[in-house]
Amino acid sequence: MNQSIPNGNIASLDQAQQLGLRPEEFEKIKDILGRIPTFTEMTIFSVMWSEHCSYKNSIVWLKTLPKEGEKMLAKAGEENAGLIDIGDGLACCFKIESHNHPSAIEPYQGAATGVGGINRDIFSMGARPIAQLNSLRFGNIDNERTKWLVRGIVKGIGNYGNAFGIPTVGGEVYFDDCYQVNPLVNAMSVGIAKVGKTVSAIAEGVGNPVYIFGSATGKDGIHGAAFASKEITKDSAKDLPSVQVGDPFWEKLILEASLELLETDAIVGMQDMGAAGITCSTSEMTAKSGTGMNVWLDKVPMRQEGMKDWEILLSESQERMLVIVHKGMEAIVEKVLSKWDLTFAIIGEVTDSGNVKYFMNNELRADIPAESLVLGGGAPVYHREYTKPTYLKEISKFNIKEIPDCDIANYNSLKEVNSAKHIAKFLAAHPNIASKRWIFNQYDSMVGTINQTTNAPSDASVVKVKGTDKSIAMTVDCNSRFVWANPFVGGQIAVAEAARNLVCSGAEPAAITNCLNFGNPYNTEVYYQFVHAIKGISEACLKFGTPVTGGNVSFYNQSSDNDAVFPTPTIGMVGLISNNKPHMTMDFKNEGDAIFVIGKIRNDIASSHYLAHYRKVQYSPAPYFNLDEEHLLHKAVLGLINNNSIESAHDISEGGLFITLLESAMIRNLSFNINYNGTSLRNDSFLFGEAQGRVIVTVKENKVKEVTNFLKSIKINFKNLGTVSNDEIMVNGFSFGKTSDYANIYNTSLEKKLA
Repeated sequence: MNQSIPNGNIASLDQAQQLGLRPEEFEKIKDILGRIPTFTEMTIFSVMWSEHCSYKNSIVWLKTLPKEGEKMLAKAGEENAGLIDIGDGLACCFKIESHNHPSAIEPYQGAATGVGGINRDIFSMGARPIAQLNSLRFGNIDNERTKWLVRGIVKGIGNYGNAFGIPTVGGEVYFDDCYQVNPLVNAMSVGIAKVGKTVSAIAEGVGNPVYIFGSATGKDGIHGAAFASKEITKDSAKDLPSVQVGDPFWEKLILEASLELLETDAIVGMQDMGAAGITCSTSEMTAKSGTGMNVWLDKVPMRQEGMKDWEILLSESQERMLVIVHKGMEAIVEKVLSKWDLTFAIIGEVTDSGNVKYFMNNELRADIPAESLVLGGGAPVYHREYTKPTYLKEISKFNIKEIPDCDIANYNSLKEVNSAKHIAKFLAAHPNIASKRWIFNQYDSMVGTINQTTNAPSDASVVKVKGTDKSIAMTVDCNSRFVWANPFVGGQIAVAEAARNLVCSGAEPAAITNCLNFGNPYNTEVYYQFVHAIKGISEACLKFGTPVTGGNVSFYNQSSDNDAVFPTPTIGMVGLISNNKPHMTMDFKNEGDAIFVIGKIRNDIASSHYLAHYRKVQYSPAPYFNLDEEHLLHKAVLGLINNNSIESAHDISEGGLFITLLESAMIRNLSFNINYNGTSLRNDSFLFGEAQGRVIVTVKENKVKEVTNFLKSIKINFKNLGTVSNDEIMVNGFSFGKTSDYANIYNTSLEKKLA
């Protein structure tokens, strides 16, 4: 076997740049190797030093996120997913990641493989996935390409998740013109593991064999990581081979085989093959352990003939795992893999060289120090400049007095532009607010029989941890318009809204994972958004005691004509409900129950759906937000829930107070009668403003005094607005019509656009 200087064509600077490397990076590679790299080596560096794998433009700021917490079992970024202790010897494993670029080119497979990849991150650590969520962003819903993307992405998520057998229990869907070229597809998975029974992605023990198992390797997904690290252009369709192809039935077999392998004593380390395929898993496991590895590429099971060494290395064919096995225990491992009818082979062995060496037909093709390839090792780290976006000057000019208030009088004609009734029906029909049932009906939410919110909806999704007295609440949240209007405050709000949703469901927030979707990091205004969003997220996480367990950065969500998406730092959060307590739901229960708003109502319509989409005002600040007030609100709501003082809880978010009340009323076909006479509030601020830090709760008549005294005792703003009714919706004595009329609009608007 030739182990001298690697064989192959010597790479050039032009080739390096074509592969996405910068001139200074090419020089750094030459310094690392002490020679000019071969073309194969250059392809390895190009994917491992891509933004998608190395986080070279984000890691400086990611390190500032709070990562310490009493429940943390794995340090952020050091494992495939986050891991927190939930008691009784169990851990919750969870993570969110993006699959944006592949979904923009081939929506079905792009979304499907995103679901597959995030689930492998969970079970590669030894946790069994129990629930999935997703956060989706699309362009204008009336655009035919948008409809094509929605249909393909939703079908890809549904078909993969349903066949894999894990319930999709929640998510969010937004439509905005800024996502027209770059849709965002963020997938989250949550799993359960036994504490002390998880496995790390390590490659220890000189002489230990390296197995690949799962699907055979093909040419799909080559340069997928590099593709995700550049902008979408009119020529991006040529990158279609960079989109992976998934098979959920293989994934199910791999899941069961992986968990069974971990029940043996044969496994040293395990990692799934995601971005950069064999290259990534072999180099990262080796670098983490400070060892080396010899890999024989011609032994990799392949489904296409004549694959070149670099194609095998860079292929992102799905449903593949890499596992390091204790030497002498090969028979145990192979018995399990054969039982599950999986393709497998020994493709390497652990060494003490410190290098990853890749051979093809007994010839050395690449010889690279493993540490030089990875994040936290020799991969480049950049401190990017950032400048305050110029559009913020336009936002600062906003004056609410220039916006006409709406009228709550009962106009006969709903075409009256200032009619609050007309605005209410407009918002109920808006695709960002209306029911997403056309989408979630395509997902299996009940497989596994643990989803507790299928017929009892709450602000967060809640699943039972079988065999325990615990339930896990989970959510994904981000109002990207708020982040665009004020990246720091918007970042805080994203965390606060996630925590608020958990609290309104009766759960104590525990930790977060994040998926940070931004434009080109070399654009100084985009990088300003990124930096200040990180700062806002950090401050909010510290306040709520929700450390960051890990996540994903997705840059380059920006078209070549310099139009970036709204900064979208999606927050995935989990929390715990213990002692078999039922979760709190959002639906009104009884006619006559009092309706309280907890938190102060303000004259604020900034960045609301009403202002942006009805009044067509695009430049306005983020809505009111105060971190201390938000924290007190969470304490108040959890206190009321734990004391069994309230019947329902629902936070005020998109569409404002009116839509919040409507969503709670529609579930049982009830209504509401509210009054705010005698205040100085604008009608539109009261009904449709989206100022933060407010929750609607309902209270039985015999507990109104108890709730009032409790809220006064903790010194929080609140107001008794009126009562739940079984008649028409009434606001200040004016009829807004029947709940059923709004329900029909709310439940059918999106379906009419997409069906």
